[in-house]
Amino acid sequence: MITLYGHEMSGNSYKVRLLLELLNLEYEWVKVDLIKGEHKLPEYLALNPFGQVPLLVDKDIKLADAQAILVYLARQYGGDTWLPLDTLSLAQVVRWLSTTAGEIRQGPENTRLYHLFGATSINIERAYQKSEHILTQLNQHLSTRTWLEFEHPTIADIAVFPYVALAGDGKIDLTPYPNVLEWINRVKQLPNYIPMAGL
Repeated sequence: MITLYGHEMSGNSYKVRLLLELLNLEYEWVKVDLIKGEHKLPEYLALNPFGQVPLLVDKDIKLADAQAILVYLARQYGGDTWLPLDTLSLAQVVRWLSTTAGEIRQGPENTRLYHLFGATSINIERAYQKSEHILTQLNQHLSTRTWLEFEHPTIADIAVFPYVALAGDGKIDLTPYPNVLEWINRVKQLPNYIPMAGL
């Protein structure tokens, strides 16, 4: 049985949960209460010394980091559809995993952390600039395609989706990005799609 440790307001936890649902996999959801500091308790740190969510446990395998977990689930249970292995296709998907951990984190994710969770260490003006840049790039990229890469969804779409779709939490208006909005709606129409709070 797969166990996923996470928090319901965490976009990174959600993207893993979403892929588990899309792959129609049975799993146990274990809430880690970040407000109460459960991610810093010794029993959780024994599982994940970084003290972060999400954490996936599959038999004797323990994996942290949402992007790494998406790669594992895609290859272990989803095959080439979700993460192709030919050199160019793999590189195209990995590019979006890097974009998720870079531009999207620095932009829409940080604006959400600032406004929704009061993360005052964030330079909000810089986060808005980063958001405008990556959303403009995404909108242009999606002007000629249905999914981020190929003619079907991959973990690239699942990785990018949550914090872009939750941009409103960071007081970002997605109206100027119609191709992004259409793509968000396509993700929401996938079989077994589950919503996250706010989506």
